[in-house]
Amino acid sequence: MGRKPGASKAVRAEWARRVEEEYRSASIAQHLTLWLIQIGASPDLVHTGMRIADDEMVHSEMSHAVLEAAGGGAMAPIPRETLELTRTPGDPLEHDVTRVAVRVFCLGETVAVPLFRRLREGCTVPVARRALDRVLRDEVRHRDFGWSLLRWLLEHPMEGTLRKLAEAGLPADFARLRGAYGANPERTEIDPKDRAWGLMSPSEYAAATERTLDRDWIPRFRKLGIDARRAWSASG
Repeated sequence: MGRKPGASKAVRAEWARRVEEEYRSASIAQHLTLWLIQIGASPDLVHTGMRIADDEMVHSEMSHAVLEAAGGGAMAPIPRETLELTRTPGDPLEHDVTRVAVRVFCLGETVAVPLFRRLREGCTVPVARRALDRVLRDEVRHRDFGWSLLRWLLEHPMEGTLRKLAEAGLPADFARLRGAYGANPERTEIDPKDRAWGLMSPSEYAAATERTLDRDWIPRFRKLGIDARRAWSASG
């Protein structure tokens, strides 16, 4: 893989963000798994949820190793209120499980697979490549967990209500995701040294998100009787 290029401020900032996001993902997965136990979800979903929480902690640790290799220092504490799922007052727990399943897993973890695949393609710094190799391998399982969970929810006695809830929230969920990954799509260039550390341009994030709509979201939601294309159009 050649000599390790020097790490820029952008590299350190991005890997610091990944340390925090992966740590937060571990907490969210753990909290969701508790909810699954509370609603009597199938054991396979509970076991997978616990494994995902551990995966995300490993991702955070590996991301921190990259940050240190890039010359990064100590990080500020993560706000505790961002490390938990919140209940919607008055709603059954199944409602909030459905919201998280769609937003975090069917959307977020599904688009993460092509995003990390693309990040990995241009990454040549060994410590960063090892982290991205592990993340990409695990994200496939995390994605599949989300769709299995949503299928289970849509076979629940509350199926009619949960389906309406998923459909009603999908445009806003898509809008949040597009805001996160579609910002500044005109920026198409990135320093090759930063690319070697596993970074990519905003335009690549936006393009991967658009491709995921046709390759994953539309056909996967269609199998569950949900029109993702209409929700995407309504998301702005």
